[in-house]
Amino acid sequence: MSVKEGQLLWTPSAEFANNSNVSQYIDWLRSKEIVDCADYQELWRWSVDHVEAFWGSLWDYFEIQSDTPYDQVVTSLEMKPGNEWFTGSRINFAEHVMRHLKAGKPALHHLSEIQQLETVAGDELAANIRKVATAMRKLGVEPGDSVCCLMPNIPETVVAMLAAISIGAVWSNAAPEFGNQTILDRFTQIKPKLLFVADGYPFGGKTFKRSEEIKAIVAALDDCLEQVVYLPYLEPENQAAPVPSILWQSLLEGEDPGADNFKFERVAHDHPLWVLFSSGTTGLPKAIVHSHVGALMELTKCMSFHMDLKPDSVGFFYTTTGWMMFNAVIGMMLTGSAVVLYDGNPAYPQPDLLWKMAADSGTTLFGASPTYVQGMQKLGVEPGKLYDMSKLTTILVGGAPSTPETFEWFYQSVNPDLWVTSQSGGTEIVSGFVGATPTQPVHAGEIQTRMLGMDIESWSDEGKPLIGEVGELVCKTPFPSMPIYFLNDTQGERYHSAYFDDFPGVWRHGDFIKINERGGCYIYGRSDSTLNRYGVRIGTAEIYRTVDLIPEIADSLVVCIELPNGNFFMPMFVQMAAGHELTEELVAKINSELRTNGSPRHVPDKIQVVPQVPYTLTGKKMEVPVRKLLMGWPLEKAGSRDIMKDPQAIDFFLDYVATTTDYSLDS
Repeated sequence: MSVKEGQLLWTPSAEFANNSNVSQYIDWLRSKEIVDCADYQELWRWSVDHVEAFWGSLWDYFEIQSDTPYDQVVTSLEMKPGNEWFTGSRINFAEHVMRHLKAGKPALHHLSEIQQLETVAGDELAANIRKVATAMRKLGVEPGDSVCCLMPNIPETVVAMLAAISIGAVWSNAAPEFGNQTILDRFTQIKPKLLFVADGYPFGGKTFKRSEEIKAIVAALDDCLEQVVYLPYLEPENQAAPVPSILWQSLLEGEDPGADNFKFERVAHDHPLWVLFSSGTTGLPKAIVHSHVGALMELTKCMSFHMDLKPDSVGFFYTTTGWMMFNAVIGMMLTGSAVVLYDGNPAYPQPDLLWKMAADSGTTLFGASPTYVQGMQKLGVEPGKLYDMSKLTTILVGGAPSTPETFEWFYQSVNPDLWVTSQSGGTEIVSGFVGATPTQPVHAGEIQTRMLGMDIESWSDEGKPLIGEVGELVCKTPFPSMPIYFLNDTQGERYHSAYFDDFPGVWRHGDFIKINERGGCYIYGRSDSTLNRYGVRIGTAEIYRTVDLIPEIADSLVVCIELPNGNFFMPMFVQMAAGHELTEELVAKINSELRTNGSPRHVPDKIQVVPQVPYTLTGKKMEVPVRKLLMGWPLEKAGSRDIMKDPQAIDFFLDYVATTTDYSLDS
């Protein structure tokens, strides 16, 4: 029998809960006579009712290093753009990572399709960061200058990132697999003074050289770019760069001033740390700027209390450098945890590759998307029978809504004693709104709780709180990792319209959420890709949960469009599993399952076979662009091919729109 939503799957032992970081923090608050909380839910309520006391306590608890004391925790308790945090302080994000790098203690484990699993000790990583930072200073990089990077998920990228941040430069990544226009849509907004590039990347047994792309990108940045650092990653022996540049190796051959003599650039509370970008499905992507203090406070809190990472932990999440999860992985190091990097196809040359890597590296926290887990399910992979998973304690499922079946797979196929967590947030906050706590049970498909300091509610269209019903995810009180601004948004109009137009004074994130009586949360997909069936809102996750269990279907995508006559048309596009066809019997089976597991409103108006479901490079189904295409938007406004995992996957929908003139049951 399939697991039911909300079914109890795991309860933490007393030892696990009591030894957790959040329990230690509760004890500390009590010992300091700040507040006496009986459990996590009382702690959460205190954290959102007493914003200044909560965030101020974290400054002391985590021993934040600043040149000067802060004047006030936050300039306003109103939820709005422009709030400033820990005014008067001067800190450096990279310093708080590097203070945990110790001689002989592993800091990074890394594997790629072209390199074996290796380990970098803390002292070696710190020395390389100092060398690159010192070289960058000699190249004229100063605090506030922009530094961009076009390299894979490898140690060199971590070194470059922390080196740039350590001297006060403003950092931004783009993944080398991005198309040129997608990269330039980002980097032309930033106008970097220095650019790190690699010669290419491997994926799925192939290598992709990027020499011509590098030439074009560097040429397009001619008005601002002063220096390029070139890493021959695919072909280390070939040091002939396609553009005038400095070789990466020459930076490492430079001077290491040593830990005692290296000077971190401690910057003002509102100094920009990095620029992250929204997915960019329409128009130029939002260039989201965070501060050192905001990201430091939020990521330290998140990784310590909601992922329970400690100095002896080893954290992994499968990501590319183009997704904010890369920045979050670096944030894991704020706890003293080691991290694991992987560059390449997660299922090449064998589908269980990442699980072998996890076993070999002693991974304690394993993170991936629900899509990856679905692939493991369909391939019949059972890591617990193949490898020693005894060190693995925590699972992080992120990037898309998780189903009860996803949770169940971990307990059946990996380890019956696991803290399986699902968390949800966004690039805009470089963290999560709702997530996990190691002190509470795990229920199937359920996100355990609202994160500390995040005053999250589910609201109706009228702005009324909902319990046990799907509504808009809103946040009512400010938090440090809110963007300090968007680039090229001088009046803040784009920032305000993105989150504050619908409910003034409240952050509307654009996700559908349900919060139950015990505080458990369910995310039902983006509210701007909502399936609205005659006034009843359905999250796409509800559809996919059922369809994913039908073996004849490899993948699916569903959208709903409003018609001029007040009706709605909801087609579902299915990618067939090998050896299967969409027969009338299968259509009846799909509709029956959707009707049984959901409601009559969950049944699509039409089921259409597609060669391939389109995904973004970060692994998200392209519901919104497809919906816009069906509503008559041209492709250049509906979505860019450069952000697509396979740009040809959208061609079917272009043909479909061109040949379908009447959206109806018979179209």
